[in-house]
Amino acid sequence: MKAIVISRFGGPEVLELRDVATPAPGRGEVRVSVRATAVNRADLLQRAGAYPAPADAPKDIPGLEFAGEIDAVGDGVTGLAVGDRVMGLCGGGAYAGAVVVPARTVVAIPASLSFAEAAAVPEAFITAWDAMVEQASLKAGETVLVHAVGSAVGLAALQICRAVGARPIGTARTADKLTRARAYGLDEDDGLLVPAGSFAAEVLRLTGERGADVVVELVGGAYVAEDLACVAERGRIILVGMMAGNRTELDLGRLLRKRAQLTGTMLRARPLEEKITAVQQLGRHVVPLLARGTVRPVVDRTFPLARAGEAHAYMASNASFGKIVLEV
Repeated sequence: MKAIVISRFGGPEVLELRDVATPAPGRGEVRVSVRATAVNRADLLQRAGAYPAPADAPKDIPGLEFAGEIDAVGDGVTGLAVGDRVMGLCGGGAYAGAVVVPARTVVAIPASLSFAEAAAVPEAFITAWDAMVEQASLKAGETVLVHAVGSAVGLAALQICRAVGARPIGTARTADKLTRARAYGLDEDDGLLVPAGSFAAEVLRLTGERGADVVVELVGGAYVAEDLACVAERGRIILVGMMAGNRTELDLGRLLRKRAQLTGTMLRARPLEEKITAVQQLGRHVVPLLARGTVRPVVDRTFPLARAGEAHAYMASNASFGKIVLEV
């Protein structure tokens, strides 16, 4: 099969299309003929040598999510069959013609979605649902501060907020992304332009000085201190990303006085049992919303697999709105 291989650590130019062996499913596994995969920040870090693949994934083939058709089923698998359209997560290896994964890490693709659209679902919607609903216990009527609202996870979080009856406030570093996010549930008055990373005072104003009940922190760095300044009493800050860095200075006294929670989360590093749970939650709670059109994946651009390097360069530019998809 064809696959994109990291030939050495470096820039986008190190990604090469090569012939590699097609994997075979073992007991409890399925092989999916990949029709589309998506680009994630973790792929760029892995390519640069800053984020090694987990032990159960190929070391030199990136790709954390996929959409395609099952073309082989291992022993002991029930409820899935050759020809089923599925999407799911993997520890790596999805930039390829096929990927082998545990059967419970895939869910059915709604009939209304194309493979390219389905490939834009797993990482973004699992991350957003898990952070807000499973970990932060988001409830109807609460306010959620969503950073990087034009990112794939940000747009998924925005739509899930609306679906569960919460109010989203979104931040972005460009006005264009705030404008485009209105089509996915961001009210015009609740979009904050934060080119310098300062937003706490405006969040407090928008919430009548109460603050946000939940913060989906996709930026990290100095944003976390600002989050703490504008989170509500007993509020929950969920740290998902660190694009602005992994260091900041926090007022721990404020954290105590507000009785706030600061929680870190990551999908790729979780044990298999937790990944299975996350994917099954996607199937139970989010897939029905996708099928009804209540939420929808946002695909910014598609590239053929052979042009994965161009897709990486595009992601690094921070110009994308939603997901960047590779079609296989």
